[in-house]
Amino acid sequence: MVDGRESDRGGGGLGEDKLAAFERAHARGVTVQQIIDVFAAAGVSITEATFRKYVQLGLLPRSVRVGRKGKSRGSQGLYPATVVRRFDAIRRLMGQGYTIDQIQREFLFVRGELEELSRTLERLYAGLEKAIEERGTDELVRKKLGEAREVGADLLRRLDEIEQRMSMRARMQRAHV
Repeated sequence: MVDGRESDRGGGGLGEDKLAAFERAHARGVTVQQIIDVFAAAGVSITEATFRKYVQLGLLPRSVRVGRKGKSRGSQGLYPATVVRRFDAIRRLMGQGYTIDQIQREFLFVRGELEELSRTLERLYAGLEKAIEERGTDELVRKKLGEAREVGADLLRRLDEIEQRMSMRARMQRAHV
C-alpha cells in the first residue's frame, strides 16, 4: 500500500469479462483469500487489511458465516462474488483521485443496499420454492412466484439504473470542477 492506496503493478485491473466470469464461478460466495488471488492474477496487489478496512467503512458488504463441511471444521466468512467488482470500482475511483469519503457519498451510497436487497430476495425466493416443493402447492402459486421474481428483477434493474445515473452525474460534476 502506498499513500493509503493499493499499488497497481503493471496497470492491469479486471475487465468486465473477468468480473462476470468470476461472479458466475463463485455464485455461492468467496473468501478474502480468493479475492486477493483474483486481483493478484490481474497484476493488482491488495492486502487483507485494506479489504477489511473497506468493509468496516461500509464500502464493501460484510461476510456471511458459512459452516464448513466435515466434523468440527467451524465456519468461514464468505462475501458475495460481486464484492470483487465493487472493490475494483473503488480502486479505480481512488486512482482517479477520489477520497474514501467522496466514494461513499457520491458513488456507493445505495450500492450496498441494492446488493443486500438482491440477496434478500434470492433467499426469499429459495425459501418459497422449497416450501412449494415440500407442500406440493398448485400451479397458480408457482406462476405467482415466477411473476414475483420478474417484478423483483425489474425493480432491482430500475434501482440500479437510478444509482448508476446518480453516480455518473457525480463524476461529471467533478470533471467540471
